[in-house]
Amino acid sequence: MKEILDFLRELKDNNNREWFDLNRDRYQQVKAQFEDYLNLMIGELSRIDPTIGFPAAKDSVFRIFRDVRFSKDKLPYKTNFGAFIANGGRKSPQAGYYLHLEPGASMIGGGIYMPQPDVLKKLRQEIYFDAPGFKKVLEEKNFKRTYGMLSDFDKLKRPPKDYDAGFPDIDLLMYKSYAVMHQLPDEVVVSESFPKVIIDSCKAMVDFNRFLNRAFLL
Repeated sequence: MKEILDFLRELKDNNNREWFDLNRDRYQQVKAQFEDYLNLMIGELSRIDPTIGFPAAKDSVFRIFRDVRFSKDKLPYKTNFGAFIANGGRKSPQAGYYLHLEPGASMIGGGIYMPQPDVLKKLRQEIYFDAPGFKKVLEEKNFKRTYGMLSDFDKLKRPPKDYDAGFPDIDLLMYKSYAVMHQLPDEVVVSESFPKVIIDSCKAMVDFNRFLNRAFLL
């Protein structure tokens, strides 16, 4: 993983097409290294969470090229490698596992990030009808130790429409994403223990993702 972080550091300092073209072969090498690791990770994850199936690494990795058409930031490349492992790959609407490698900002996360309105409605309905079950998942020891709590960056200020503000667990319905994250220091990413840290972190999230994916059975 050190080669990946080194490449991304240099890319951040040289985020332009000229530098990237000169280092394209190197990019292909570190990208292949990332995908090789993902294939191993997918094999392990498929054993602990068979619901994800066996998505290919190439279908899980996000493109490094930024879409700058509607952005004030015209830098052409992302300075991270990211992959979303779920049933159907990175475009899946279902809950899954997200690996993000970026110098000083790597993380393992998962759940469902910014779902479409119809999916968000199903998630809220599932939680509404089984709030005790969802709270049990959130309070599970390994989950809480690893992720702490749901990410609340886009949480509503008021209860969502169609739900009674007096519902005892209305707070659980006020999220627009049902996602979690766990930061990974660079020294962990480049260590021999990194694969174990990733799998252990994913294991702590399995019941969380399974609960969310129940919404797709409705």
